[in-house]
Amino acid sequence: MGEYIVSARKYRPTTFDSVVGQSALTTTLKNAVKSGKLAHAYLFCGPRGVGKTTCARIFAKAINCMSPTPDGEACNECESCKAFNEQRSYNIFELDAASNNSVEHIKSLMEQTRIPPQIGKYKVFIIDEVHMLSQAAFNAFLKTLEEPPAHVIFILATTEKHKILPTILSRCQIYDFERMTVRDTIGHLKRVAEKEGIAYEEEALAVIAEKADGGMRDALSIFDQAASFCQGTITYQKVIEDLNVLDSDNYFRIIDLSVENKVSDIMVLLNNVISRGFDGGQLINGLARHVRNVLMAKDEATLPLLEVSEAQRQRYHEQGMRCDTRFLYQALRLMNQCDINYRQSSNKRLLVELTLIEVAQITQPDDTPVAGRRPKRLKSLFKHLLQQSRPATRAPQVAQAATVQSANGATGATASTAAQRAAATATHSTQEGAARPQKLRIGMGALAHSWSNVRREATSAKSPIVAEPLTKPAGGSNTQNEDKPFTQQDLEHQWMAMCNRMPQKLSGIATRMKNMTPTITAFPKLTVSVDNQLACDQLQSILVSIVKTLQRDLHNNHITLTVKVTESKEQKQVLSRREQFEEMSKTNPAIGKLRQLFDLELA
Repeated sequence: MGEYIVSARKYRPTTFDSVVGQSALTTTLKNAVKSGKLAHAYLFCGPRGVGKTTCARIFAKAINCMSPTPDGEACNECESCKAFNEQRSYNIFELDAASNNSVEHIKSLMEQTRIPPQIGKYKVFIIDEVHMLSQAAFNAFLKTLEEPPAHVIFILATTEKHKILPTILSRCQIYDFERMTVRDTIGHLKRVAEKEGIAYEEEALAVIAEKADGGMRDALSIFDQAASFCQGTITYQKVIEDLNVLDSDNYFRIIDLSVENKVSDIMVLLNNVISRGFDGGQLINGLARHVRNVLMAKDEATLPLLEVSEAQRQRYHEQGMRCDTRFLYQALRLMNQCDINYRQSSNKRLLVELTLIEVAQITQPDDTPVAGRRPKRLKSLFKHLLQQSRPATRAPQVAQAATVQSANGATGATASTAAQRAAATATHSTQEGAARPQKLRIGMGALAHSWSNVRREATSAKSPIVAEPLTKPAGGSNTQNEDKPFTQQDLEHQWMAMCNRMPQKLSGIATRMKNMTPTITAFPKLTVSVDNQLACDQLQSILVSIVKTLQRDLHNNHITLTVKVTESKEQKQVLSRREQFEEMSKTNPAIGKLRQLFDLELA
């Protein structure tokens, strides 16, 4: 039995045409060889295992070939090609910058550039992982890289282009290598399996390609591992077992069960997955990718975007036809939110379970009783309560209109009758939802008559209006004829309590009001003083709401509030240090004598 060589080395490309997935780059390099238009420095960058170093070696051999083929490939017959194939060429140097990253190593490399090639046209220096060079080594390399000898060509390779100095990038022709697609990886694995005489299932090779994540070297390494485990035929089930990959059948089953709203079956499936050692976050991420593929498979135009085998692509398409687009969108949104919160969650399994339950309830009818069903009827219930509460909220406005009418000259009896009629109308409107508890109707009415509504009323008002309270007292007692006395201390206490309860959007006004002190001018008339017109305007905008709150909390419906602007006092001039010293010297002459005695100067 001969020496075993891993597939990544055994089947490493030796020509441009055998390079997988980089056709644009290899064509450009072949054309450069054919035309003889070669740059003095190249930079090959891209992810791991996509052929950067391989292409650098093929390109270096083709450059030095004495008789290249018409399409730009090396002939493999001349002395230069034979020396390269036998690894005895003195014209091609490879340097690992990860272990040779100091200034001394670069200086040694620069000395070798002075010696012309013995065979061939160029000396090619391949520097792998060039981003590992130190800052001083980069600076020492700059001048030679910009103006190397005519017989020198540099080929730099790196996986992290952003770590290379811009001055280095500007001196190179940059080639960006792409990740291997799943389809290209599967095709290459098929060719390797046929050469090795290994039977395979295409679904198994698709799993290997997805696991490789765009790297051909990784794919070949996983292929060798799977071939060793399977011992004969590489099957889908054995690859899943060997690589510890969650079977895609679980994702198909979860979506099918979610469409049928079978929450219990999904919970059993989730428990089986977790008991086999899989992480809940891994399941959510895989399910999100699955739903994305199902969404892409619904349309024939986006079906080719799926990087899966033909059998899997057809299965995605069939499930996509059974799923509603809105369901897929909402499922993606829920799983994305779960992925965001997964790391911060202290109970990760519960988070995954709740997410899967919500996904399974997307298509659930509202009135179907199911274990674990989220009560969607609450939304319609609150909507119905709000509709019932809207007529009730008009009662304070009607009563307010009756009060204003009375103030404009109507008799007291007529105003009282109007207020009673308005209150009766509000009570009749509220009783339309008699099936709801009385306390809930009162609470929803208060919610509808919010600070924003009162503020809109106050904006249109030109003078303070005595209005009804926002809410009725607990127990439903009549507060229309309250006329209880209160003291200045009671007023200040309720004023501060009102400021603390004001909504968040009025926090700025509430902070200013805490620094104001209302006073009783002629009971029950109140006055509050502000120091500028801007504060006065802000207070006037919510004056009606303030009056209503004070009337309710102080149990006096005759309270009125007037806002006035105090006259600003003349501002005292700010004195400089010298002026302060002079003022002090006038007041106390001893300070001046002390200054003269010690010959002091002002700083």
